[in-house]
Amino acid sequence: MLGNKHIRKNHYKGTSTKRRVKILQRFVFCFEILAVVAILTVMSFVFILAHDFITQCDYFRSDNIVVRGGHRLSKQQILEQANINKGINVLSVNLSIIRNRLLAHSWIAEAEVRRELPDIITIGIEEHEPLAILDLGRRFLINVNGEVFKEWTASDPDVLPIVSGLQFSDLNVSGESRSASFNAVMEVLRLGLKTDSILPNRKIRKIRVDRQIGITLYAFDRTSVIKLGYYDYPDKYERLESVLFYLKKKRCFPDFNSIDLNYLDRIVVKLVKDELSAGDHKEV
Repeated sequence: MLGNKHIRKNHYKGTSTKRRVKILQRFVFCFEILAVVAILTVMSFVFILAHDFITQCDYFRSDNIVVRGGHRLSKQQILEQANINKGINVLSVNLSIIRNRLLAHSWIAEAEVRRELPDIITIGIEEHEPLAILDLGRRFLINVNGEVFKEWTASDPDVLPIVSGLQFSDLNVSGESRSASFNAVMEVLRLGLKTDSILPNRKIRKIRVDRQIGITLYAFDRTSVIKLGYYDYPDKYERLESVLFYLKKKRCFPDFNSIDLNYLDRIVVKLVKDELSAGDHKEV
């Protein structure tokens, strides 16, 4: 019967349509990808042209490079270390790279590089402040923070106190704290930085460290020895001031061989003339 006949679907026609749709979708997708790539390429080309134009434009040409903070280093030395010259385009300068170049110099502790549009580059540095010469077999300079910042050379300051008797293990290397002996040296040196110090660092020729008996200073002239031992350095400096004042009042200053301040309640002063009578010491 006609009513019982089923109408067959045209599977071939449906499959063909789906295939065309998929091909069209792929074509559209590829076209979109190509369009995006083309746009990005054009934009990159435009940015490159704009970058080249800006970084080569005379409007941003730096005719004024300001250098601040140099004391030991001259402006020319700082500019040579930064590898930057007058006339450079300020927008072509990589501030981070220049700062790292400056910090690579042994005398430069901190550095800052800024651009001020349209044509100014400002370089600011902070130099290490040498505090003493550390003799470890080879000589090194330490700064006011107790950090070794360079090996001493003949062109470096030679009027600093020379510290002997320490070892590399006394320094704060490899994340380890500094030894008690090194901390004692730093305490003495910092006392010598004070403007009203009775024993400024410029008067100290040598600091000798003995792990058993402590610190001995060689100061004033070639024969003057001041034995500080360990601990209580501020009190010992106050007592030293009293002793030196007494000697000066007696017109013996600085005619002494040694002052022993190991024990604050028993200070022993050996005068130069005591060499004529062995064992003759003055107690203060």
